[in-house]
Amino acid sequence: MREEILSLIEKNSRIDLKELAVLVGSTEVDVANEISKMEQEGIICGFHTLINWEKTTKEKVNALIEVRVTPQRGQGFDAIAQRIYNYPEVTAVYLISGGYDLLVAIDGKTLKEVSTFVSEKLSTLEYVLSTATHFILKKYKDHGTIFDENKTDIREVITP
Repeated sequence: MREEILSLIEKNSRIDLKELAVLVGSTEVDVANEISKMEQEGIICGFHTLINWEKTTKEKVNALIEVRVTPQRGQGFDAIAQRIYNYPEVTAVYLISGGYDLLVAIDGKTLKEVSTFVSEKLSTLEYVLSTATHFILKKYKDHGTIFDENKTDIREVITP
């Protein structure tokens, strides 16, 4: 039941408890108790609203920064990741495979603000060897939600 609940609320955190109970074949009380347990255990870490900022008047710039670091003895990447994620501009930090070690997502008001963060705060941190900044120009899909105006399904219908 846990995985079913998690899959459903990951797609729609505002799903009605009654509907959720029906979908997982349980009672509302059992589902509510299970969600509460998962929050206490740190499995459910929060609920977020996905916003298409391009449809608002707020100026907002998102960027992904690849960061190459020297891991610290006995701590690996954890200490530097913690130092980075404590900046208020940082919205996410991931340990990744490939040519870089960390992927850092940040929000800013302007391209200059993001560039200044990277050059003055991120790049100057001890153990940071190099960075590569990628500005997000347009979001087509985020967290499973398609942002494009034209949501027409272009897949072909297959009939028996």
